[in-house]
Amino acid sequence: MSKSKALQQLDTLAAALQELARADLTATAFSAVAEKQVTLLATLPPRYAEVLTGLLTRLESSALFTEESCSFSHQDLLGSLQMWHDKARAWLSESVANSSASDT
Repeated sequence: MSKSKALQQLDTLAAALQELARADLTATAFSAVAEKQVTLLATLPPRYAEVLTGLLTRLESSALFTEESCSFSHQDLLGSLQMWHDKARAWLSESVANSSASDT
């Protein structure tokens, strides 16, 4: 059941990422949503939480700049967050498929 809950939380994070990309959500609000997805972060390998934490730190730091800077490209951070999401979804999907196969 936790993998199913993790997938639901990943969907929540994906929706928040879309809102962030449309500027309907602030970086701080997105970070708050991400940090609340505890089942997702507990289900994924620990490295995923480390990478997400780093991306969130950079995202919040980038919010201090009104324009793109050499250190904090908002578009690059959005791309990195999307890549994190895609890899997390692939890992969870594979994990669910493997556990279903072992149940049969």
